[in-house]
Amino acid sequence: MNKILLIASVFFASSVSAQRVMEFLDRGVVAVRTADTKVFVSWRLLASDPDGLAFNVYRSTNGKAQKINPAPVNTVTGFVDDHADTSSVLQYYVTEVNNRKEGPPSKAFILKRGSLPYFSIALQTPAGYAPNDASVGDLDGDGAYEIILHQTGRAHDNSHAGETDPPIFQAYKLDGTLLWNINLGKNIREGAHYTQFMVYDLDGDGRAEIAMKTADGSTDGKGKVIGDALKDWRNERGYILAGPEYLTIFDGLTGAALFTTDFVPARHPTSANPTTEEMKAIWGDGNGNRMDRFLAGVAYLDGKSPSLIMTRGYYTRAVLTAWKWDEKKLSREWTFDSDDGTPGNQAYRGQGNHNLSVADVDNDGKDEIVFGAMTIDDNGKGLYSTGLGHGDALHVSDLDPARPGLEVFDIQERFGDAGANFRDAKTGEVLWKKASIKAGDDGEGPGRGLALDVDPRYPGYECWVAGAGITGMFDCKGNKIADRTPSCNFGIFWDGDVLSEILNSTRIDKWDYTAAVTKPLLDAGMFGCRSNNGTKSTPVLSADILGDWREEVIFSTKDNNELRIFSTPIPTNKKFYSLMNDPQYRLSIAWQNVAYNQPPHTGFHMGEGMKQPPKPKVTIPRRK
Repeated sequence: MNKILLIASVFFASSVSAQRVMEFLDRGVVAVRTADTKVFVSWRLLASDPDGLAFNVYRSTNGKAQKINPAPVNTVTGFVDDHADTSSVLQYYVTEVNNRKEGPPSKAFILKRGSLPYFSIALQTPAGYAPNDASVGDLDGDGAYEIILHQTGRAHDNSHAGETDPPIFQAYKLDGTLLWNINLGKNIREGAHYTQFMVYDLDGDGRAEIAMKTADGSTDGKGKVIGDALKDWRNERGYILAGPEYLTIFDGLTGAALFTTDFVPARHPTSANPTTEEMKAIWGDGNGNRMDRFLAGVAYLDGKSPSLIMTRGYYTRAVLTAWKWDEKKLSREWTFDSDDGTPGNQAYRGQGNHNLSVADVDNDGKDEIVFGAMTIDDNGKGLYSTGLGHGDALHVSDLDPARPGLEVFDIQERFGDAGANFRDAKTGEVLWKKASIKAGDDGEGPGRGLALDVDPRYPGYECWVAGAGITGMFDCKGNKIADRTPSCNFGIFWDGDVLSEILNSTRIDKWDYTAAVTKPLLDAGMFGCRSNNGTKSTPVLSADILGDWREEVIFSTKDNNELRIFSTPIPTNKKFYSLMNDPQYRLSIAWQNVAYNQPPHTGFHMGEGMKQPPKPKVTIPRRK
């Protein structure tokens, strides 16, 4: 039986008009000890839940379960247990209460003894390696996320010569069970720009797949080698500029390679082993600095089912390819090439960032690829190019709620008077921009930019950048509203309000907008954690993977032996469905690991003065 039909026989679906199919999620119960030895329990509300759905909360101690809420909880999806015994192992679960009828118990969360503000996953880190970026997906179809972790050894940027260690990927259940190892081998170079791994249910069978670029000697989770295990394509400088390049879909549960095809585009359209001059003529250099800059994403190009997006190049030539996975094979849907001679495509050359975003910018139900300073339509045609050029950071959401649709806040490294710009996501119209003092052909623009709602006195998102002489914080209209800013890295929803908190390195801070200073809420460094990616100072992952609508943050320990997952202990009076049910946010988590990691954003305005999040136009399977 077709897997989609099989899933349909097991689940019933709640849907609104014709729509994209997204993943089934369970209640995701999580329990965290608070500073005063109480326990805060929270769980997911799903976009498919009926209005007014209530819950009962149960605590189990030594096998004896007790309902701890005096009346069904219906205004929030959290509860504070005032009578928890910190000396015991506790289990918490919830039940649905609908029309006074109580449903079956959710999966229980086990809270261990002690008062640590995190729970751990013990890792089997290979010698000489360290945990780096991660993604999540439901690999076994049970409604709970697993963690797919990139383990890194010796690495080099594209601009630096030298051999690297093979990239290794591992999958862990939240209880620490290691599901598989995938070793990409010596013919895939390690570094932030080489391997972008997508974790998503690409065929709608209820289980996520993994997609990555592979090469001769890559070994799947079952020990099967892709290509020729004996080939070594590294040159004398440690670069890999010859040999076959593949794109492989792996089974999420077993790590087995399901299908492998040629990566598109190749280094050279006709030569399998191009010369330095041939590569330079196409990409601008012959040493792989520009040619081997890869990005990736997942997008609903038809508005119904996901497509895999794999890209190559952004400093000069930029190529994006869309693929469809149907359980048996990968089929290429389209390829956009800035340099293929198509009239108008040359305007898209050199416009990409070190990251991308995926969003329905024209509100037609289908996703576009926001590729730095340009955007590609769902059909693989250029939607617009601003011509502002390459940058390092990118933010897409309803940044200005007074305007219809979505906006983009983007930064540029070396191009003219737009060190930072704020544009209409649909048309590319630049609404305002800030010139970098150092901008120009020989200058350097800002290295970071951030857009979050951190100040309730101004509608919409505030924007700021780091470096290049652009100082201060700006409102969504481009007006300067403060001279000082918080760090310019990540945001996270952590406390109980709808303003974003500041996530940088291992710290979560609250921006005090009246005093223009940050106030600490959490420092995971005090609990033996570290951040990733050098000066980028990013977490392993930040996403709404458990509990209510607030986000969790995952760090690795300094000894590389654990992942530690922090979930907020702060109650909230807001009742929102899981952010993972918002299509744009969910796809943001898929691309968060790509190159220079960026924080996720919702497809609706999330912040002061927001309306209740709109019901997403999706089909979300829900178990009987």
